[in-house]
Amino acid sequence: MTAKLQGIIAAVPTPFTADSKNVDLDNIPKQVERLISAGIHGIVTTGTTGEFPALTVEEHKAVIKAFIDAAKGRVPVIAGFGCNSTQAAIDMAQYSEKVGATACMIVPPFYDPLSFKALVKFYKDVCSSISVPVMYYNLPGATGIHLTADQIRELGEIKGLDYLKDTSGNAKELADLLVNPSSNITPFNGADTLTYSAISQGAQGNVFAVGALVPKECVDFWNSLVVEKNHEKAREQWKFLWELSDFLEAVNYPAGVKAGLDIMGCSAGPARPPTLPLEPEEIKKLEQILSKRTYK
Repeated sequence: MTAKLQGIIAAVPTPFTADSKNVDLDNIPKQVERLISAGIHGIVTTGTTGEFPALTVEEHKAVIKAFIDAAKGRVPVIAGFGCNSTQAAIDMAQYSEKVGATACMIVPPFYDPLSFKALVKFYKDVCSSISVPVMYYNLPGATGIHLTADQIRELGEIKGLDYLKDTSGNAKELADLLVNPSSNITPFNGADTLTYSAISQGAQGNVFAVGALVPKECVDFWNSLVVEKNHEKAREQWKFLWELSDFLEAVNYPAGVKAGLDIMGCSAGPARPPTLPLEPEEIKKLEQILSKRTYK
């Protein structure tokens, strides 16, 4: 049985070459080693931060495999993807399982929002095609699908749909899920600025691109809040993480993460067009925020 996912799960960027025309697979082991040495609890590839809509299918698969190969089983690697046909999602899920993914994080089909009945059928079909667990990526801003806490609990009744990454920003519905938990689905927070609130209310983990930028600070925060149960210490650590989270939510997220890595000398290349790099004044503000980090 697959070990239960928990903790700070870093949502990682996809490295590109300087001209953004090719995926820089050779950069991936460097990113992974940095995260694992910091004590990160897991990795999510090719999600929003990983710019999956800008990848070809071949690139997408190559990136998932490269992260899994680089991790070498030391931490769970969750393969992120979203497809606008059920068969394409099944193909990607089966490929991810074949190359060793611990789980699959799947955003619903986007562009034309599904009815709840169609959404349930989609996840039943995909989950039944693999044996690794699935994480429902709740991202209504991209999919147009807004779910209540009760609907998410209903999705959890699907065999294999064991986790939720909630990036809805709907603090009330997430609180409902955490205060009135279902044994069928484990909620993870995915809205960065709600991290402290969600973990305090019992979220078992956080899928956190901030964890790809400052992994040691994130792990320290988790240990203070969850392991030591030292809220006073965690609140102090959260001040920096909140400022960084608030900044990233206010700019283009992948471009912000890539700019942060550049500032810290851990470049993963640029974001791929049509995404634009941050403006000079935004980079200056990010430099000021990152200068406050504990580990340099």
